[in-house]
Amino acid sequence: MGTKTVDETGADTGPEARTDEEKVDVTKSDAVGADEVTEVDDAEDGDEAELLEGLGEDEKEGPSGVGQGAAAVVSAGLGLVSLTGGWIGTVAAARETLVGQLETASTATVATQVKEVYGDAWQTSALWAGFFALAALIVGVFVLARPAFGAPGKPQAPWIKSVGWAGVSLGVIGLLLAVLKYTDVLLGLPSTS
Repeated sequence: MGTKTVDETGADTGPEARTDEEKVDVTKSDAVGADEVTEVDDAEDGDEAELLEGLGEDEKEGPSGVGQGAAAVVSAGLGLVSLTGGWIGTVAAARETLVGQLETASTATVATQVKEVYGDAWQTSALWAGFFALAALIVGVFVLARPAFGAPGKPQAPWIKSVGWAGVSLGVIGLLLAVLKYTDVLLGLPSTS
């Protein structure tokens, strides 16, 4: 065979220098190593096959509902913003207060000053709250109606329905409060007469 081996002392020995027992030991250790490698390769191939099968099953089931869940959470968040007020509404109301102060003459009546400085800002805040409430209501209704137009065989996750209903409820309450605030039914301007 013509192969050379190096023993522990570093001296080269050819195949002729080995005994039959050494040759058998080397052969056995190589055979065990090959079996172990084959078993590991088979296990890795099995894991990959399971992963690929799992991916195929998910694709067969259809969409996972992540988008619907995100939309439901957005709906609930918009509903909360409509009730608590957002920075956009606050900035718009402050701007309207400033505009009212600049446009109102110092000789104007108290009723005119109150309406221009505070009333318009209050209505602007109500408009922004109504906008967020309407957005929450639309997104929530879309989330709840989506299964009817999507994959009818796959039911919607219960938590998505719950959060979608929460968004719709908060949107309705926020819209009602915004309308009442805008029309001065709820916390209207004080009488100046």
